Amino acid sequence: MQFIDRAEIEVEAGKGGDGIVAFRREKYVPAGGPSGGNGGRGGSVIFVAEENLQTLLDFRYNHLFKAENGGRGGPNNRTGANGKDLIIEVPCGTVIYDAETGALLGDLIKAGEELRIAEGGKGGLGNQHFLSNRNRAPEYALPGLEGERKLLRLELKLLAEVGIIGLPNAGKSTLISSLSAARPKIADYPFTTLIPNLGVVRKPTGDGTVFADIPGLIEGAAEGAGLGHDFLRHIERTRVLLHLIDATSDDVIRDYNTIQQELQAYGRGLKERSQIIALNKIDAVARETVDLEALATQLNHLSYAPVFIISAVTRTGIEPMLQEIWRILDELNANEQVEVLG
Repeated sequence: MQFIDRAEIEVEAGKGGDGIVAFRREKYVPAGGPSGGNGGRGGSVIFVAEENLQTLLDFRYNHLFKAENGGRGGPNNRTGANGKDLIIEVPCGTVIYDAETGALLGDLIKAGEELRIAEGGKGGLGNQHFLSNRNRAPEYALPGLEGERKLLRLELKLLAEVGIIGLPNAGKSTLISSLSAARPKIADYPFTTLIPNLGVVRKPTGDGTVFADIPGLIEGAAEGAGLGHDFLRHIERTRVLLHLIDATSDDVIRDYNTIQQELQAYGRGLKERSQIIALNKIDAVARETVDLEALATQLNHLSYAPVFIISAVTRTGIEPMLQEIWRILDELNANEQVEVLG
């Protein structure tokens, strides 16, 4: 399945049905009055969040979505049928913008959430509505109104509690495959990961927490360099950032600062998000030449965040790191409950 996280589409609600001109033609009613019915309302366009969808692929080749028109009014004061609403299913986490103005129209996060994006046109009035003392036989009716048309921009922001970030080849894909059942492509060269990967990591309580492996960021990612700019938005919803750093790098501090600067440049509160730092690939480090503990202390002083020394391949140091992630998530949950109750 292709991972498509952006799309532009046009939606059009249904046109209202026309009212009609009709008169009663009954055998024993010599002066039958107007009996033209109203047109039915046009169908609306409604977006619904669906938890089984993971991509906007359905919108890559189909760009126009149109609801059903309302039915024409009938004789004997019969109202035309209403047009069927068009239900468009999108993945949870889809943000909908007006493509022409940039205005945010809705953010569908939870499964089953609905957003009525375009209203169907009202049906036209039949000539029965224009009967008066002065006009006993009106010979006109109103046409139905056009439905709303909108050009939309859809953006998918993955729903994950923990976002794994870092430079290319930091070992993010290896880590998520070690923690979960996710099986991303892994190779010994940068930019192996071209799309975000999701994996569910089980807590000791049995609850599942979604981790997202975000494609590697590079310097200038926030301005569009490399792959990062396309995927930075996927960590906007995360609650904890796990910053993975390659311990075999010739300058670990530089690598740390590069990612932090990109988070700062991108904005949207990412730099202030709860973070955990992990020095990865210690299985490939020559301990006699690299003082990992000293590096960890230096990173801790820079970030004021907990720092763990791990190997995603051998799972060394993984459990203490996970325990800290669970602790932070529990603390965030408790604070949110206090805010709701307060």
